[in-house]
Amino acid sequence: MTQVDFHFNAPDKLPYVCRFLRKVSGQGRRVGVLADQDTSHLLNQLLWNLNASDFVTHCLLADSPSLVEHSSVIFASNWDDLTALQQLDVFLNLNDLPPPNFDGIERLIEVVGPEERDKTSARQRWKHYSQLGFQINRYDLTSAKPN
Repeated sequence: MTQVDFHFNAPDKLPYVCRFLRKVSGQGRRVGVLADQDTSHLLNQLLWNLNASDFVTHCLLADSPSLVEHSSVIFASNWDDLTALQQLDVFLNLNDLPPPNFDGIERLIEVVGPEERDKTSARQRWKHYSQLGFQINRYDLTSAKPN
């Protein structure tokens, strides 16, 4: 069964996503990130700006197969292409809509910023995942200590 973790109230959503990706990558896990092209390119640049000691290997799914194979974070705008990789441990959805299917997906992360539009779409995704019977965990970042 798929486990869905919602990280609510991320004050600076994309910098938070970068820290999250750094943490998960540091644990030896590989992450597939579903995002539109603009967000993927922006995150790509933000990850390059991390400290050298915090470097996270990452690429776009459209990059060379060798680069995809050796990266811990892969960005894609197409869910089916991303989930076809098989060797990913965690998926991160940065879109307003839930992914279309969850075959073989054990863990999905949703990061939600403080903007009302982001919260509204997150509520719809939460409802969708609940109707599918997924285990859902809620993490409120307003009480979390900064990394």
